[in-house]
Amino acid sequence: MQNNFLEEIVAEWLEYEGYIVKRNERVGRRAVGGHEGELDVVGFNPKTKHLIHVETSTDADSWKVREKRFEKKFSSGDKYIKKLFEGLAIPNQVEKKAIFAIGSDKNHKEIGGGEVVIAEDFILEILHKFKGTSFLSRAVPEKYPILRVLQMISHHHKKVVRELKEE
Repeated sequence: MQNNFLEEIVAEWLEYEGYIVKRNERVGRRAVGGHEGELDVVGFNPKTKHLIHVETSTDADSWKVREKRFEKKFSSGDKYIKKLFEGLAIPNQVEKKAIFAIGSDKNHKEIGGGEVVIAEDFILEILHKFKGTSFLSRAVPEKYPILRVLQMISHHHKKVVRELKEE
């Protein structure tokens, strides 16, 4: 199954930050076939004991439709996340985020029990963390191609912004 670009960015970022990451995990096998749900990205940081469940969306659905879908996804996560990391001491507290490519968090701070994050804000957070980290001396490993591009953009941000303003 091909991941969407937001899932890829989230998974790369969490792995880069030291998390054990599970992607597109089908959970809740049904006796008659199929699964109860699918979790986009789940990460556990063994050093900090932080557990995070991230669902992403590129849809243009109404917030009412989104609320129902994300409530189901986060509920499935609550039931099955611990099984994804069997053998590890997983905390009971799970940070939940819903990252949207389309929409605004102005009137919607939460959805389905998770924090609403707009994709551009998530990407800006990554760019800010790369600020001052030269891709020449401390390059992001090549197994994270999206993060490498973001690191280069961060490094060349002044030129990028200047060029975009000229158009």
